[in-house]
Amino acid sequence: MGESSARRKRLALLTLCVTMFMSMLDNVIVNNALPRIGQDLDAGISGLQWVAEGYSLVYAALVLTGGALGDRYGRTRVFRLGLVLFTAGSAVAALAGSIGVLVAARMLQGVGAALLTPGSLAILRHVFADERERARAIGLWSGVSALGLSVGPVVGGPMVEHLGWASVFWINVPIGAAGLLLATRVLPDIGPCPRRIDLGGLALSAAGLGSLVYALIEGPSRGWTDTRVLACGAAAAALLAAFLVLELRLAEPMLELRLFRDGALCGALLSGFMVSFGMFGALFFLPLLMQGVLGWAPSDAGYAGLPMTAMIVFAAPLSSRLTSRYGPRVPLVLGVALCAVGLGGLSFHGEDARYLDYLWTLFTMGLGMGMTFTPVSIAVLQRVPPVQTGMASATINTLRELGGVLGIAVLGAILTNRMTDVLTASLHRLGVPAGAVGPIADAPTAAGHGAGAAALPGPVQAAVDGAFVDGVHLALRCGSAALAATAVLVALLLSRTRPAAPAADDDRPQPEPRVEAHAQ
Repeated sequence: MGESSARRKRLALLTLCVTMFMSMLDNVIVNNALPRIGQDLDAGISGLQWVAEGYSLVYAALVLTGGALGDRYGRTRVFRLGLVLFTAGSAVAALAGSIGVLVAARMLQGVGAALLTPGSLAILRHVFADERERARAIGLWSGVSALGLSVGPVVGGPMVEHLGWASVFWINVPIGAAGLLLATRVLPDIGPCPRRIDLGGLALSAAGLGSLVYALIEGPSRGWTDTRVLACGAAAAALLAAFLVLELRLAEPMLELRLFRDGALCGALLSGFMVSFGMFGALFFLPLLMQGVLGWAPSDAGYAGLPMTAMIVFAAPLSSRLTSRYGPRVPLVLGVALCAVGLGGLSFHGEDARYLDYLWTLFTMGLGMGMTFTPVSIAVLQRVPPVQTGMASATINTLRELGGVLGIAVLGAILTNRMTDVLTASLHRLGVPAGAVGPIADAPTAAGHGAGAAALPGPVQAAVDGAFVDGVHLALRCGSAALAATAVLVALLLSRTRPAAPAADDDRPQPEPRVEAHAQ
């Protein structure tokens, strides 16, 4: 009996890890396919941007909703529905014959991911009741999630090069089908909680987060003073403020704001948000730097990320053991600090750098990322009652996704502004008209996509490369400074907290959801 139970737990963990890996992988693997998509579907830059960001937009807007729906209708049931939608969206994307269909399919994938990811951590909590066993399982689950983000560039380049752009979507279909089959057999049926659904909170949070992410995505390209960007930013502020006011007044809110009085919870969530802020920015800059300035092939640039991937795999179980022994403070502060050191170190290497020169920064950033994923999840699970696990998991994923979008937008804006200023001055000295600065500034991106940046005259190309590297350096240093400040703040927040049993974090009695195990 015990052996059968242990086997079921291993299969349940495998199911949750595989599905989370798939949803995290999809966040980054598509970037490698954008040039081929643009050629085959005759898409411009705006269309390609929405292929890449449509997923993040819908995911960030609906992940809190996914957590609430899981609590109301059953976490396992909603998890399976999300897996079905994600797999179906992947198949439609692979078969898409137009850019509009492809963007719609990416958004369907985002809906699926928003439904399945909050339930994943909640189900994990119920499958592994023992604290030490649960900590090891969360360590593996978190490591696989982080691995999906880091391995995307490594596998995406060769797949696109040899199998075509549709392969980055087809890969999800057999994985999703296998995960769905396993989910119906090995995952426990976690029944719904007897509580009302917060329809007002669902509408306000989805609309507010959607408006915010849209403004962050469109701001760098349209300009931050664009009417649509400003309108979406203002709408996001108003809608999210209304959401917070509503949640404070409800007896059964979708987002329990009183949980944020806990310093450990705030520190853990801040760590997840800021690591995504800095590292998503780095993962966005590195391919452009390697391909656009250093002249690497897409596959080579992808393989260059292997050291980061290896360190994430190594660090995830290590951080789980550190969390079990010392609590989340040590690995969280260490992980955030390592990410800050890695980003700062990378900013000292430019267009003449060799791979071995900055290899240490990739190891450092991978170690830092791997150290933070697990303790964030464990810290949150330790501080919330079981009935609120789905909501807490959705909050983790929302902040991580928003951190990534915000990191790319803010650090990208810093890069663009710095590059434009430096390039304008350099081209002025070369006698190039001011009106040509904009098209010439796109040269690093065009080179990375295999376009004709090599047609630029030698002095102009050198000015472009120098300005781009200068912008990358400033963006990386800003990201490093933000992470360093976060490490100090997290250390202070977690130093003032005391261990607390989950049930004590909420002074209202909380009903426990019904759990029914499947018959084998």
